[in-house]
Amino acid sequence: MRTCRLLVASVVALGLAMEAQAAGTRMGFVDVQKVLVKSVAGAAAREQLEREKATMQKDVDARRAEVEKLREELEKKGLVLSADAKREKEESLQRRVRDLRRLVDDFQKELERKEQGLTQRILQDLTTVIDRVGKEKGYLLILEKRGASVIYGDPEADLTDEIIKVYDFEKAKEKK
Repeated sequence: MRTCRLLVASVVALGLAMEAQAAGTRMGFVDVQKVLVKSVAGAAAREQLEREKATMQKDVDARRAEVEKLREELEKKGLVLSADAKREKEESLQRRVRDLRRLVDDFQKELERKEQGLTQRILQDLTTVIDRVGKEKGYLLILEKRGASVIYGDPEADLTDEIIKVYDFEKAKEKK
């Protein structure tokens, strides 16, 4: 099934390439993942996420230390505590462990949501840039390198570095 889809996509791409060559227009591709990694906006988004992750990690570490302290206290004093006091400490420990797990899960979901939001914003801006560059340079078609299953692409057809330059330039203008 996958081979069939790849074959159909290859035939369509070949047909478009032949049509483009006959019409005197060009085709190109962009490695969007590379743009996300190497562009100024992509690097800034990663830095922002890393700062937020570090802040969250400090909170998790502090709570983990509290849980470990309570666990050690229970182990040391467990034999001298009354049954009710021991049960109460064990329940408190279980609650804190459960709360810590929820906190870690919530932080992971929040980071994923923020990463998706930042990536989506960059992709929207990038689509505008690619659209404009494609029109200005007379491209019939610009494919995403990974998503379009580009098996081979002539380096001259790779617009990724040009897109990064234009995108970074536009973002720098917006900041001024």
